[in-house]
Amino acid sequence: MNLAHPLTQAPPQLPAQHLLAQLERLASCDRTAEYACITARHQHGARSVDVTQPTLAILLQGRKQVHGATRSLEFAPGDVFLMARRCRLDVVNLPDPASGIYLSLTIPLCDGAIQTARMAWVDPIRRDGDDIAKFDNLDLSEELQRWASALQAGQLAEARIALAAVVIALCRRGQTSLLAPHSPSLAMQVRDTVAAQPDREWTSRDFETMLGMSGATLRRHLVAEHTTLRDVIASARLGCALTLLYTTRWPIKTVAAKVGYRSVSSFTKRFSDRYGMGPSEIGNAETA
Repeated sequence: MNLAHPLTQAPPQLPAQHLLAQLERLASCDRTAEYACITARHQHGARSVDVTQPTLAILLQGRKQVHGATRSLEFAPGDVFLMARRCRLDVVNLPDPASGIYLSLTIPLCDGAIQTARMAWVDPIRRDGDDIAKFDNLDLSEELQRWASALQAGQLAEARIALAAVVIALCRRGQTSLLAPHSPSLAMQVRDTVAAQPDREWTSRDFETMLGMSGATLRRHLVAEHTTLRDVIASARLGCALTLLYTTRWPIKTVAAKVGYRSVSSFTKRFSDRYGMGPSEIGNAETA
């Protein structure tokens, strides 16, 4: 029997290392609706970033600083970042000095996973708690490994069941507000509609027809929510642009066109006004 010398054998991976290696392999695959690979090649800060649904993120390379409405957090590789509800954050992403890459995996906690977890949960649901929270990946390693393994095997149904188990594990750690039903505001409904087709030439009449209300009523409701239709449409488009800049290597002019801007200069100005940084500062965009 030909056995390798013990000193030449690779040491067994610890559970945390195994999970991170598994997630790194997912990050090297094509982006799917189940998760997104967020990368950056320059240190940068972005203000007023909208989180549009409950989301889990695992930092794989680099460091991250987050400032929310009620607390600030710092993340290192292996840390898990929960955004428990829609919120607005200021973030700073710092690439790893060795690799030159900032890398995280973000997992939307979809309605299906939350509804499944809600049906299984028998304890009281509390609506309080912070918008953002930090965990060690060991807190969720068993559930996340099931989720990642199911995805790697192409088992989407099993992956979504595993994601519901992730939600339940978060609830056991005090995050039951994830299960509380939330009625989206009118502005949120409009934003989500625009985000599904950011390059469309949206008009007030489109939303009047969809929502069954007059233009005056639409404007009045949005004013009551301290916004306007123009601002909501612009915010949705720029949010989509930010995601594309993090998840693709597309040139900035391509990103601008994908979210409905014909002029790169106009897009760059609006993006900079919105986030306090230019679209090139993330560092992913390849030149055309």
